[in-house]
Amino acid sequence: MAPPCGNRRRWSRTIKMTLCLCFLIPMAAGIRNTNTSFGQKQKLDVQQQLKFLNKPALKSIKSPDGDIIDCVHINKQPAFDHPFLKNHTIQMRPSFHPEGLSFDESKDVSSKSESKITQLWHLNGRCPEGTIPIKRTKEEDLLRASSVATYGRKKHPQFNTDVTVKGDGREHALVYVEGGKYRGAKATINAWKPQVQEHDEFSSSQILILGDVSGEGINAIEAGWQTNANQTTGCYNLLCSGFVQTNNQIGLGGTLVPLSDYAGSQYEVKFLVWKDPKGGDWWLQVGDKYLLGYWPASLFSSLFDSASEIHWGGEVINLQKGGEHTSTQMGSGHFPDEGYSRASFFKNFQIVDSSNILRAPKNSSTLVEKPKCYNVINLGSRFYYGGPGRNPNCL
Repeated sequence: MAPPCGNRRRWSRTIKMTLCLCFLIPMAAGIRNTNTSFGQKQKLDVQQQLKFLNKPALKSIKSPDGDIIDCVHINKQPAFDHPFLKNHTIQMRPSFHPEGLSFDESKDVSSKSESKITQLWHLNGRCPEGTIPIKRTKEEDLLRASSVATYGRKKHPQFNTDVTVKGDGREHALVYVEGGKYRGAKATINAWKPQVQEHDEFSSSQILILGDVSGEGINAIEAGWQTNANQTTGCYNLLCSGFVQTNNQIGLGGTLVPLSDYAGSQYEVKFLVWKDPKGGDWWLQVGDKYLLGYWPASLFSSLFDSASEIHWGGEVINLQKGGEHTSTQMGSGHFPDEGYSRASFFKNFQIVDSSNILRAPKNSSTLVEKPKCYNVINLGSRFYYGGPGRNPNCL
């Protein structure tokens, strides 16, 4: 897609499509004070912040895309910077998987196996047992950020009972369920690389698990993929303490390859998030074999028992620079009515119910704020979503 008319902006050469996760917890739960802005950068020690973010590595691997992956001892990971996890004992496996779990159902002869999707850094090495891969934060990442202390932290959206978020630049094309007690969610997500217009915008495709949205102190968990121009948006990956990674194969925030081509080969990634009924932790599995880790139960209040809403779909940030709608794409950058191999999709999306059984959601609804910019078509077991952003009908 070409840059906006009448504007000399260039698409960033550093745009990457990465595996991402996020969680939101109330500020009262012990997150460090993040009021320091880059306007006070003369008072900030960038090197000190880099030392805090980048843990000592037993091995480092340079990815072909320029990223550096540090293999950090599992007991030294950022999760344990969180005050609630100072004496936490790592759980290597959940006590329970949801009943009815079968990834075989999502195999599609028209799609490439998700096992062929890998991460670019794997070309140059792997992390040894007993370590986890963490993408190193660089000095230029901090210098691009609006705040050194808030680098990597996602702005907490103000969720409400109407699902949609107004006035913060977020736009969606998604399917959701609400009103039940949900103990997890699953989906297979088509993998693309949408273009992002501004350095502080992003485009993501994800599962979102929400705690009770009626009160204060909202809890949320996200898992999926994201593209953003400078890799600094979001309390994503392991930059914010709390997610305990147990897997040494997948680097959260690492670039995924290969990706889907328009009218060509299609690639997809499977995600499952569920609550272990014994320990109460929320676990994340990617694909058939990668059990990545978990969000400890002690981090949550409104997700302590179950979730009240599940969302599947796309989200973009529209900063409306120059008074025009962003050209940031969602999904493949094409509208859902173009169908398979042209529009991005979610398939086999399910919930884990209050009996810890995976099943198709009942009475799902769709949410789209600006259908001429991004849209969704729900076909039951799969839906298509996305769009180009600014176009003659979306200004």
